[in-house]
Amino acid sequence: MLDSLMGGNRYILETRELVKRFGGLTAVNNVNLRVERNKITMLMGPNGAGKSTFVNVCTGVLKPDGGRVIFNGRDITGYPPHEVYRLGFVRTFQIPEPFMGLTVLENVLVALKNSGEHPLKAPLKMLWIKDERKNIERAFHILSSVGLDDQWDSVASSLGAGQLKMLEVARALATNAKLIALDEPIGGTDPKYAGDILSYVRNLLSKWDVTFLLIEHRIDIALPYADYVYVMDRGSIIAEGLPDEVANDPKVIEVYIGE
Repeated sequence: MLDSLMGGNRYILETRELVKRFGGLTAVNNVNLRVERNKITMLMGPNGAGKSTFVNVCTGVLKPDGGRVIFNGRDITGYPPHEVYRLGFVRTFQIPEPFMGLTVLENVLVALKNSGEHPLKAPLKMLWIKDERKNIERAFHILSSVGLDDQWDSVASSLGAGQLKMLEVARALATNAKLIALDEPIGGTDPKYAGDILSYVRNLLSKWDVTFLLIEHRIDIALPYADYVYVMDRGSIIAEGLPDEVANDPKVIEVYIGE
């Protein structure tokens, strides 16, 4: 039954009639959305459309008032955030939250597991030094994939807005995430760098076994990088389809002209 709901193994995430209310306001209104594996699925809409609330419900930050969330073949409806994270569904934030006092490399290393973290093994360097070396190599590989390898020894607080966004992506990759929800990755960044951010994200699909749910309202920049698009307005999905189809949908045009 579950395979039929998921379309076989094609979709890594599916929401079915998902609902979230805040008092009399329905922020997420019976949303049905599917994210195909190893693709970029974009959820777009004007500010206040309910996009971030939707992601918060899917990742366990908020509890739904109705509906289901299926991730990687498992019903995770109502799971707490740490359980969703452990299963491989990771999200970034509109405002990046790295460890500002650590270097770029250290921020990635924190997300990588090391046997030296075990209290009984920590005093015995010979038991974890190989893990540490492998983690450093992996961290540099990740940083190269997101264009931050030349900033590896920079303190995170010295990075620009766009670089901080990419550091969030790097830390998500370090967790071996299967699905990464990017919450407005180009928000607050220089428009000249916004395209570079999305290009890096696009290129990651060919290098890593990862899928992206891209949440954005900057359709002029983000739309060409998506494989499939959903449009949300006032908590409901008002359109879906390929990028060109959505861009020419009268309902979508009306929403953005109205904004």
